[in-house]
Amino acid sequence: MAGRLLANLIVMGGTVLGRAAVQAYRQAIVNANKTGAAQEVVNGIRRGSKAMTEQEARQILGISEQSTWEEIIQKYDTMFERNAKNGSFYLQSKVHRAKECLETVYQKPDMPS
Repeated sequence: MAGRLLANLIVMGGTVLGRAAVQAYRQAIVNANKTGAAQEVVNGIRRGSKAMTEQEARQILGISEQSTWEEIIQKYDTMFERNAKNGSFYLQSKVHRAKECLETVYQKPDMPS
């Protein structure tokens, strides 16, 4: 009998705590929307995942703003192959991302990778 009573208390207590947690979460969302905190979090996530800047891409490839697309591709090919041979996947991916970034600047998204 005591075990059954204890089990009922635990279930009821768990239900009450669960409902309270859901209500608190809903209220936190409402408060965040009112203060703009929710939008700041979303903007922070977007900023954190943003692609590299044109300036950073040019620095990685070692080119100037006056460089032609052909010079960029030549520099990319050279650096990509060097990093492929030396086994630096990180640098190789940075070089690739720099080329992708500059493709959008030079408006050549249909260029083969």
